[in-house]
Amino acid sequence: MGGSTCATVSGSVSSTSESAWSRSGTSAPTIKYLSGLLPDVWRLMGPDERTVLDTVRALQKIVLFDMGLALETYIYADRLRLQEAEALSARLGRIVDRSSNEIYVFDAATLRLVQVNQGATKNLGYTMLELSRLTPLDLKPEFTAEHFASLIAPLRSGERDVIVFGTSHRRKDGSTYPVEVRLQVFRTEQPPVFLAVVQDITERRYLEAQLRQSQRMEAIGRLAGGVAHDFNNLLTVITGRGELVRDRLGTDDPRRRDVELILQTAERAASLTRQLLAFSRKQVLAPRVLDLNIVVIEMEQMLRRLLGEDINLVANLDPEGGRVEADAGQLAQVILNLAVNSRDAMPEGGTLTIETRNVALDDVSVRAHGVDVAPGPHVMLAVSDTGVGMDAETRAHLFEPFFTTKGRNQGTGLGLSTIYGIIKQSGGHVEVESEPGHGATFKIYLPRVEAPLELPGTDAAPSPPRGGTETIVVVEDEEHVRALVCQILGARGYTVLEARDGNEALDLCARHQGPIHLMVTDVVMPSMSGRDLSERVRRSRPELKIVYVSGYTDNAIAHHGVLEEGLAFVQKPFTADTLVRKVRDVLDTSPYPG
Repeated sequence: MGGSTCATVSGSVSSTSESAWSRSGTSAPTIKYLSGLLPDVWRLMGPDERTVLDTVRALQKIVLFDMGLALETYIYADRLRLQEAEALSARLGRIVDRSSNEIYVFDAATLRLVQVNQGATKNLGYTMLELSRLTPLDLKPEFTAEHFASLIAPLRSGERDVIVFGTSHRRKDGSTYPVEVRLQVFRTEQPPVFLAVVQDITERRYLEAQLRQSQRMEAIGRLAGGVAHDFNNLLTVITGRGELVRDRLGTDDPRRRDVELILQTAERAASLTRQLLAFSRKQVLAPRVLDLNIVVIEMEQMLRRLLGEDINLVANLDPEGGRVEADAGQLAQVILNLAVNSRDAMPEGGTLTIETRNVALDDVSVRAHGVDVAPGPHVMLAVSDTGVGMDAETRAHLFEPFFTTKGRNQGTGLGLSTIYGIIKQSGGHVEVESEPGHGATFKIYLPRVEAPLELPGTDAAPSPPRGGTETIVVVEDEEHVRALVCQILGARGYTVLEARDGNEALDLCARHQGPIHLMVTDVVMPSMSGRDLSERVRRSRPELKIVYVSGYTDNAIAHHGVLEEGLAFVQKPFTADTLVRKVRDVLDTSPYPG
């Protein structure tokens, strides 16, 4: 019954209230909302408060409470959003302030610096207060006011939003460093401001210079390798023909001295060719695992005689020195060339120090020492002198072939380029530290290996090469070299068949009725390489043995599959004895190599 009465009364009050609110001009949605609250109000009122006026007062309390609660909730949420925005802004501010890049905000009209980050103060050496009194022109020594105005004109006019350019910054102490600047304008700020993000590109410039130097050296190396190949063919003929003439002359023949002088000159030319190949990193090496300390110790006595009494030789060798994999003879050549250069740089005497040490190069060290050094354990060989030293211009060209600071007829200019090539081909790195009047230090880094030492063989002095009666095919596209090889082998009793290229050799082998015991073939020939030729001939003559010859560099030979272990190879230029001995050794070897 109570519930029914309540509902009836509530409905009556609701109807009465709606009429009163309507007359007061209250909107329909609001009336509907307030009317919906009446049942709750009815339950809250006492028996003597059931009037429209009291009902309205109760409703006011409830509505105001709801509105206050909603407002408080809104304010609280807005405060949270504000706090999050402030926290994000502070975080971004800290990141910007601690960035290693320099960040500047300056007035677009006066160019006065408005704000800078810690990166700018750290790199430039100024305080925040000092920077606030400066403009970008005070930091850029190469810019005039007119130049800078012209540079930023597209930003001021709205033609562009961002410009990027390279320049240099001047520190407080007067020193400069290269930078890249990204500059943009914010016109929404009042007054408009420029934002500049500046990156120190000293390391990038260094790496770019290293890359350009490497590319230049590689181009020179390719040229040197090509020249060396042509020289090798010419020297093979000069040396071989000279030996044939010499062997026909008696020991008391006055013409013999002239021929021997020709042969000595040819050997000097061959030595220059080998140096060119070493520089271009394309020579054929015979690497083995060795101890750098042993290499230095074995050379020490010879070096003392070479340096003379006015130069003191000091060897500081790490007793725990690691092992490297390299050609021992070529490493000895490196040390010898460095010692000779140091001697020439100390005409009044001085000290030459040779040092070995184990070093571990990390990524940071690799960037400091050059881009083509792999991180990891290395053995360092350092050769230092107290000589006249070198300036930056000399150091920039130091390893280029034929570059020399010596007078005429005092050097070929290939010594240091040879060192560069040998070390690079051995997987290492060479660098120089020098200043005029303060001597020079050459540091060589070679990868350290953990393999056991490989001791060199102790072969007895070779006996004169023997000839034979076997049949040999000579395949050589260079006519004069082919004629020389045929004459040398024919004079030793062999039956010699000759072919100008691979196709002619295949035809000759197919037509020849008797056995063919060995083929002497050039590696790189038109239409067919020596390796391809040997594989095709073996299909019909599986017993055929092969000796490869070439004046090309190791890259070309390896590309044609010849630098494999067990294959017989003779590098041009060669002597008659070298060729005949290799032919005899291969003929006497079983099974058939090649």
